[in-house]
Amino acid sequence: MAKPKDLELRLERAEMELRLVQRLSRILVSDIPVDLALSKIVTLVVEYLRCDSCLVYRLEDAELVLCASNRHDAAAMGNVRLRLNEGLTGWVARERRLLAIFREAYRDPRFKAFSNLPEDTFEAFLSAPLLARSGVAGVINVQHREPHTHTGVEMELLTTVGELTGTLIELARGSGERRELSLTASPPLTN
Repeated sequence: MAKPKDLELRLERAEMELRLVQRLSRILVSDIPVDLALSKIVTLVVEYLRCDSCLVYRLEDAELVLCASNRHDAAAMGNVRLRLNEGLTGWVARERRLLAIFREAYRDPRFKAFSNLPEDTFEAFLSAPLLARSGVAGVINVQHREPHTHTGVEMELLTTVGELTGTLIELARGSGERRELSLTASPPLTN
């Protein structure tokens, strides 16, 4: 039988997860540009997962393009690009699988370094594909400066954020936000 303190911790964690999903839902249904929504999602992820870095990549013309970050480095936005066979991020998109590395992510044989991303020296790496009905719409990465064992709750939360964010991108693509997204990786949904 669970102790009262354990039950309190589980309840607190469940309430936190619910608040995250509620706040994410409000972003997804708001009438704001997709790029602003992605920035708000990054802020939520950093707040709830208590990570040092969160990066979102969109799939554009068979490349993953950095489009949102908690660092707000304008020079990197749109200029950091990966093919689907490059780096940990490319692997996540290609395999459509969650990836969790608790220490020395930069030593993984799939890793690809970018000179303009200080996150490349961070220890822990958690990444989920942004999934939609048409396939992968991008990738979301969470990083910690120090080694960090990702919990099942953290992995499930990032997976859920990835699914909802992928759906947001797909819906924006289908509703005519092509000017803003310039996504051509997959056709818009049709009835």
